[in-house]
Order: sequence, then C-alpha cells, then structure tokens
Amino acid sequence: MKRIFSRLSRFTTVALIAMCGATSASADDMLNKALGLASGEEFAAGEAIYGQQCASCHDGGDPRAPSRFVLQQMRPDHIRQQLIDGTMQAQGSALADDEKTEVAEYLSARKIGAETASAAPKMCKGGATQFDMDAPPAFAGWGLDPANSHSLSNEQAGITRANVGSLKLKWAFGLPETSRVRSQPSFAGGSLMFGTPTGTVYALDEETGCVRWTFAADAEVRTSVVVAPWQAGDQAAAPLAYFGDLVGNVYAVEAATGKPVWKISGDEHPAARVTGSPVFAGGTLFVVFSSFEESSTTNPFYPCCTFRGSVLALDPATGAEKWRRFLIEEPVPTGTSENGTAMHGPAGAPVWAVPAYDEARGQLYIATGNNYASPTTDMSNAVLALNAATGAIKWSYQATEGDAWNVACVFKQMSPSCPEEDGPDFDFGSGPVLAKDRTGRELVLAGQKAGFAYALDPDTGKLAWKKRIGRGGVSGGILFGIAAANGVVFVPVSDMPDGKDHGFPDSPGLYAVDIASGTTVWSAITPGDCGGDRKDCQGGHSGAVMATPELVIAGADDAYLRIHDAADGKVLWSFDTMRDFNTVNGVAARGGAISGAAAPIALNGKLYVSSGYGFASKMGGNALLVFEVE
Repeated sequence: MKRIFSRLSRFTTVALIAMCGATSASADDMLNKALGLASGEEFAAGEAIYGQQCASCHDGGDPRAPSRFVLQQMRPDHIRQQLIDGTMQAQGSALADDEKTEVAEYLSARKIGAETASAAPKMCKGGATQFDMDAPPAFAGWGLDPANSHSLSNEQAGITRANVGSLKLKWAFGLPETSRVRSQPSFAGGSLMFGTPTGTVYALDEETGCVRWTFAADAEVRTSVVVAPWQAGDQAAAPLAYFGDLVGNVYAVEAATGKPVWKISGDEHPAARVTGSPVFAGGTLFVVFSSFEESSTTNPFYPCCTFRGSVLALDPATGAEKWRRFLIEEPVPTGTSENGTAMHGPAGAPVWAVPAYDEARGQLYIATGNNYASPTTDMSNAVLALNAATGAIKWSYQATEGDAWNVACVFKQMSPSCPEEDGPDFDFGSGPVLAKDRTGRELVLAGQKAGFAYALDPDTGKLAWKKRIGRGGVSGGILFGIAAANGVVFVPVSDMPDGKDHGFPDSPGLYAVDIASGTTVWSAITPGDCGGDRKDCQGGHSGAVMATPELVIAGADDAYLRIHDAADGKVLWSFDTMRDFNTVNGVAARGGAISGAAAPIALNGKLYVSSGYGFASKMGGNALLVFEVE
C-alpha cells in the first residue's frame, strides 16, 4: 500500500490510498473520495441522475459548464434552485422535483437543510441585537491595516507580556456540518462576523456569541467579511459588509442586518473562485480571483486550461466594475491530448491571497500562483505592483520561472493534462506586506511555498534580499500569511514531509527575520506535539500569524495555539485546542489543526481563534474559540 499526497485545491493535500492492481472502478471510487464527492447508497439516486442527465456537459463536454468539482463546492439548496428557476432551468425541466433534490444533494455531499437541522441558532435578544454605531470596524480587513501587516498595537490588542499568562477560555461557538474553519473574524458594530464552508455567513454578538443575523451565500465563504468604515456615532451611516465565495461571487450586505444589497459573478470563467479577502481602500473594493481549474484536470476529458488570474476593482456602493486586470493573455488552442481532448494555453497565475494597498504610491501589491498549462508566462509565481486607479502593471518580480502544474500531474495514469514542466508548483499563497525596517525604509515582503522570503523595493520591484527559511515543497514552505512589526517580519513555515530531497532540511517553525537585512533574529522550531491518538498530526505552521510589538500569536498544525515573545521567540502561553468544547450555540465542537488564512486575532483583551482545518491531511475541527485576559 502506498500513500500519495496530492494537492487537490489551494494547498489542499488529500491522502489517496492507491493499491497495486486496483480496478478502474475502485480507482474512480478513490478519486471521488479524494475530491470529496459523495458516494454510497445514501446518494446513489442522485449519482445515477447526474450520470444520465448532467455528466455529458459537466464532465468536460462543454467548457462553459462548471466542472463537477466546482459544483461540489455549492450549497445543495442553491443547486436545486438553479434547476428550478435559475441558469439551469431548461435542463431542470426534465427532472422531477425529488430528482432535482437528489442530484443537488449528491453533488454537495450533504442533505438540504442539514445545517439548520443540526442545531437551531441561538438568536440574540434585547440589547444584544443592536448594531453599535459608536463602534466602527476595529481594523481594515484581513490584513488588519491596508499594508497587510497583520499586526496591531499593544493598546488595540489588549494582550501583552504582562497579562498573557491570565488568558482563559470565555466561550466557544461550533460551526455545524463542517470540519474546517477558514474565515478570519472581523469586528464592527459590536458584531463578530465570519463565513463558513457551508456558505453561511454569521454576525455574532461579540460579548455573548448569540447570533444577530445569518446570510446564505451560494457556496463556501473562505474570505473575511470586510466592513466599510464610518465615523463613530454617525447614526445615519449604513455600512456595507463585503465577502466572496468559492464559485466566484462577490456580495455586499447591510452590516447591521445581513440584508443583501448587491451580488455579482466576478469572473465569467466557470471555475473561478474568491479565496483572498476583498480589500476596501481608497474608495474602491478590490477583489482577486483564483480558480478550481487546477483540480478540474483530474477529469481526463477536461479541456485544459483557460483560466486567467485577475484583479477586479469595484464601486463598493453598487458593485459596478471600475477596471479589471488579467495577468495572462487570452489562451489559445495548443493541440489535443492523447485522448483527443482539446488543450489550451497559457493559463493560470491565480491570485490566492489578499493584496496590500499603498496609499502614498497609489499602488496595489499582489502575488500570483503557478501556470496550469504550457507555455509558461512571466506573471506566474510573481509579486506585482498595480496602479490602484487604473490596474496598469507598474512592475513585477518573478520568483520562480517555468512553473506549469495542475493536479493531473498527480493522477497521470487517469488524466493526460499534466504539462511537460510538471511543476514545481511554487505559488505565492501568502499576501504581500508593505512594511518598514528599523530605519524607516519601506519594503514589500512576500513568502513563497518554495520556502523563500523576499524583500522588494516598492518603487521599482528590485530585489533587496532573498532568504531561504524553509525546505519548501507542494505542501511545505510559507503558505498562508506573514506578519510584520517593529522592523521584523515573522514567518511561519510548514514543511510538511513529502518524501523528497529538496537540498534543505525540514524546518517547521516560526522565524523572525530582520526587514532591513534578511538576517534571522530568532527561530522557534515546532516539530509538533503529536503524541497519543492525534491522527494526521503535523508539526510546523501552515496558517497565518498575528503580531503586536510584544507578541507573536501563532496557531500550529498540531492544534496548539502558542504565543511567543516577539523579542526572542520564547513561548509565553500555549493552549491545546484538540479537545471537545461546550458551545454557546449548542453545536458539538472540537478543535484541530490551526491553519489557513484565518489568523488568531487579539483585540481589546480578547483572543479569537479558528481551530480545525480538515484539509491537506491535517486534523479537522469546527470550533471558534474566544479567550479573555482575567
């Protein structure tokens, strides 16, 4: 028996057990399991309907049709509604009502209404329902400031060296029907807002965790909920909250009530998705697009590949487009695969992570991923500066050339779509940071899956320094988010073992690097506390981190939350989240690996932590934990 680790979506490594001599049917079953597709008697009727009525288009027959892998990300009730009176109404007219339900539940791998049935939300009453107009957003979006520093002052955080030892669990919230928590919390009006894998967006009362409102998006909401600022005390303000979902939609809702205001499909490509949180800055809403196309190639008849990463600038009041910048020219036919499927290129250069905004220079800094198909381009695996007013590219720095890869490279025996370059798949998944060194000089910082950190001149894109910190790899290196404070950048490294020789030792841990020189200030190696029955326990840090002038707060893949002294890396406080929690909403909750773009957030003496990843062979969980200094 051989264990193969493969990335099936953004930094998603799924363990696929491949037995020697497996039949094609068993191989299909294993692939379905790896992709998270439903199977078994419970969904047999829907699977049969899909095969008879839907597969001819969605399994590669029509490049305009979302692939089955994309459909699998949607809510079952949304799929059913599309078959009744939406974009698939004509096709749905051939199905009975119960057949629409069965195929929707098969594709989503869950029953309609399962989330609601698991526990009725504890709705707020009395004063807890009120949106506080004296409490504008606590910080500017996912990056905590426009520069993406992922840092707050001691006063904002309210947690310091002096009181960190008194942190105690205040309350926990359980996310129903999921094994991962991936949306970083946002705070405005006394509400705590976040999205979920089931597509439900919550606004909770900060103090008690009761539910103020919910909103049902079409698919998983992995982004933060970004709230437009207003002047404290302005009772006439009507701030909007913005987020994106995993089928490429962008939403604006009333921050106070969750009522929808506008919704757009942000990219016409059927595999487009939004993984990086929107940025509200300079009177514009900036949205970046990645895609599922990299994973759609596991279908041997998928006409690979046509997605082009892009940045979209929107009017935040209406959702109207101001400008769009594609990062690859229009793909063209490049021939046919060995099974006769049409092939295209170039493709890829997705933008997974949140941009940084530079008000003084009028620039937006983005980082891109690899190409999906040949030929490769110079905008892949790159850091770029865009004119924030027009989208024009001002400069670009490519960190890794000639990198074309898609998931068919793991399943070559099943799909012919792997490009000849076959990797190395060295995306930038961590958002760029505009930070100052101790002399006041500004640099653009970025971390890459290759294990390298980079510092670039914000005016020219010229490399100031480059440092290898981690071993790197498909699931190694620097993944989801760095932080900067007081002239130091704090870099989490995963280096999940992959059985390959990268010419550099495995280096899972947290590193402090001087911004001016790129020299290491300190390192805290975290091989992982993986004793006992911790199945799928890993060492290192694949998730985003947060900093203050005194502390670095880092969740780890072994499910421990650790707070380090920013001066020397010493662990000042830790908490094992791999346990069961009683929750304020009555949903059974358990912690797991602390990973993804949802960094722990210290704010006003409280610490908010999302625990549970359920991807990349990491420990699943469904807990949002709130700690408080005593």
